[in-house]
Amino acid sequence: MTHLSSRRASRVVTALAGVTLAALALAGCASAEGSTPSESSAGDAAGFGDLTVQLSWIKNEEFSGEFFADSEGYYTDAGLGTVTLVPGPSTGAAELISGSADVALSDAVSIGGVVASEGAPLKIIGTTFQKNPFTVLSLKDGGDIATPEDLIGKKIGVQDSNTALFKALLAANGIDESELTIVPVQYDPAPLTNGEVDGFIAYLTNEAITVAASGVETTNLPFADNGLPFVAETITVTDDAIANDRDKLKAFLLAEIQGWTDAVNDPAAGAALAVDDYGKDLDLNLENSVAGATVQAEELVVSEETEANGLFTISDELQAETVKSLAGAGITLEASDLFDLSLLSEVYEENPDLVAYAK
Repeated sequence: MTHLSSRRASRVVTALAGVTLAALALAGCASAEGSTPSESSAGDAAGFGDLTVQLSWIKNEEFSGEFFADSEGYYTDAGLGTVTLVPGPSTGAAELISGSADVALSDAVSIGGVVASEGAPLKIIGTTFQKNPFTVLSLKDGGDIATPEDLIGKKIGVQDSNTALFKALLAANGIDESELTIVPVQYDPAPLTNGEVDGFIAYLTNEAITVAASGVETTNLPFADNGLPFVAETITVTDDAIANDRDKLKAFLLAEIQGWTDAVNDPAAGAALAVDDYGKDLDLNLENSVAGATVQAEELVVSEETEANGLFTISDELQAETVKSLAGAGITLEASDLFDLSLLSEVYEENPDLVAYAK
């Protein structure tokens, strides 16, 4: 991995901090907008009370494990009250720091950035995706961005919430921002398909599928294979919650493992929950949702590590790779600054049957 100059590293960390500080101003209203409580049970009937989860994205198949945990009653069985799934896009850091969310599904770069630059009291206690799904999507007959060097001289569409991540990709590959043009975009890949940009920050399980499904030949530059093998859809909480709500968080992890066991074994059913129920108002395409759910179930959620030790686990090697990815982007942390997998270990020690998720 190419090392950064201290000046470029500083810019990356500053950008990450700026994104988080701006988000803090909005955190007070984040849970109120588009927040739909699940119907796990009445909050006062549960031992651990209610819990709010900030999702990183809209309510699509990406969160099929959460949808199973809710619809199958796993949250209730674990002793939780009403579990509110708040749609993004959001990195979740602001919501956790402000107290408007108890748990955030985020990524290691976003969380690591605020821990390093601001001393944010946050920890990753597990991860849904062993391999992050971020990619620079391009058209084969257009930008055709297959290597990091292909980014140079190109116009890249980058969403506000993904700016820090893209800058980390550039930094990890020794590319200065001045060598290309960052074009602010939203999440609709239309700017890519109509030629306004040469590349577009996307998910391998989302836009990369929908654009290809339209009959257009595409090229992907996956972050995980190009200098940033960090974990994503990280289950992130505050240090205070780990210290004072440990049993509640373990109950959440238990239900999540059960929900994602269902999602891994039946991705089509998870996609149907998104299309027909939890994301019904989004007019999702079932075929594309099934494709996305299948890719994430087969390529992102499971690994040799999860086969051996269970879903959400993060091996020492993957922790080290993640920390190295962050270092390449100017984010200096020890694994212990970012990860606390003791709760997950306890859940598996108390429920060893959950390790064998494959059915």
